[in-house]
Amino acid sequence: MNISKLTLDQKIGQMFICGFHSLGLDDQIRKLIQDYHLGGVIYFRRNIDEPEQVASLSASLQKLAADNGDLPLWIAIDQEGGMVARIDHKKMSRIPGNMSLGATDHPDYSYEVSRVSAEELLQLGINMNFAPCLDVNNNPQNPVIGVRSFGENADKVSEHGAAVIKAFQEKGVSAAAKHFPGHGDTSVDTHMGLATVEHDIERLQQVELKPFIKAIQQEVDVIMTAHVIFPAIEPEPIPATLSRSVLSGLLREELAYNGIIVTDCLEMHAIAKFFGVGEGAVKAIEAGADLVLVSHTLSDQIEAIEAVKNAVQSGRISEKTIDTAVERILKLKQKRVESLKAPETSQVFLERHEKPVVDRLLKEISLKSITLVKDQGQLPLNAEESVLVIWPEVRSLTQVDEPWTEVVTLGDTLSEHLSNVEEIRISAEPNREEIEKTLSAAASFNQVVLVTYTAGSSLPEGQRILAERLMQQNRSKLVAASTRNPYDLNDIPGIPAYLCCYENTPYFMEALASILAGQNRAEGKLPVSLNESSAAAAN
Repeated sequence: MNISKLTLDQKIGQMFICGFHSLGLDDQIRKLIQDYHLGGVIYFRRNIDEPEQVASLSASLQKLAADNGDLPLWIAIDQEGGMVARIDHKKMSRIPGNMSLGATDHPDYSYEVSRVSAEELLQLGINMNFAPCLDVNNNPQNPVIGVRSFGENADKVSEHGAAVIKAFQEKGVSAAAKHFPGHGDTSVDTHMGLATVEHDIERLQQVELKPFIKAIQQEVDVIMTAHVIFPAIEPEPIPATLSRSVLSGLLREELAYNGIIVTDCLEMHAIAKFFGVGEGAVKAIEAGADLVLVSHTLSDQIEAIEAVKNAVQSGRISEKTIDTAVERILKLKQKRVESLKAPETSQVFLERHEKPVVDRLLKEISLKSITLVKDQGQLPLNAEESVLVIWPEVRSLTQVDEPWTEVVTLGDTLSEHLSNVEEIRISAEPNREEIEKTLSAAASFNQVVLVTYTAGSSLPEGQRILAERLMQQNRSKLVAASTRNPYDLNDIPGIPAYLCCYENTPYFMEALASILAGQNRAEGKLPVSLNESSAAAAN
């Protein structure tokens, strides 16, 4: 880990984390490691099959780097939990997402599940997790954060975030707090465009910055930047990722952060569309970033690496700047050297004696998380009557999350508690034909449970229309349960009963079914505010 032994190409390579598109070593990742001395890789679902395959891939990557005379690799992933989990194999523990944990109001849960996640990631050779998300989600229209946040209270986000960081790093996995200085109060997805947070510095210190200050006190290994404009900190209309005022002025100097600064992916439109990936990489390093993330496209990855090299050779970036960043990287790699070793690939993954203990913990958290916001005499359901469950299927991929490969629906779990349950599966964005077909079927049921799912900023129009039409039908019980963003009640305030689940993962659907059947009660606390009309309706 001696910088004096590295060439300029090797030093620049250490400053990049890149993705590739295969389950094994392919031409893309071989070229990046062999020709560009890549310092780290990032996994997505396209790289994931069986856990044993992932462990083998990690070992192969580390061997390739070693055979090339390079340092051990960061192997990173976005394994936030809940609806943002790149690995969802049944052998892995399905860790709750941040807002689910926030709803428990119990930071010890965040610590315990993060310890479990860290242990499992290490068995796969993954040594850096781009988590926790420390954005304070105080904007219901936020299309990209939502349940990735612990909630809207900065102090509670700080407590949960610190617990996650402590757990991961105690186990040897580098945590990456994101998205600095805060992506919570935005209404634009930076995968698609530029967002701006207009608040003054006093407000930023009281809300957006508070969880990151706590993370720095917790000695978080890595902080990831936001592609968001902050006029109160940076007078030029450039995102934080490219701002020297934000990264060097605020984060390094004012907040005294000495760890690694990593960019969010430079292929996101907020950077690629407005600045270009190559120029973005140069500007990010000029601003104070140590690690540059380019997740997908080989041509963009090469463009970024070569743009940085050209900037050094032309004198635009001093080699001292490169050396300062690489020294930080090497210092952390030395600290985490045990976690950077190739994993054992012969073990039977997760055949551990504590697996039943983990299952009990995850079931307990789901019950402590689910929140009853409103009930006008609808709960529990009547076991003597039939029930119709309307389940929205997530059929499209997004940049942030993907549908689970093994889906357990509410109809599946409720059938274990009640004898006469039917389920209709519709698109999360149902068309007119689906709506009419569902309404026709629902007309013969006296009890209906409408499951809602919102990945963006508001309930999809088809789901809203369906809910409003269901309210117009005569029946004794109508219950809505949101299974992602909790703000769905804002769009259907007249619904007579409403629960928040924050995710549609199996433990949560099992817990929801037991609550609907009256065998358990919802114990969660709403971690965000609903609008005034919804709040009035709920009360």
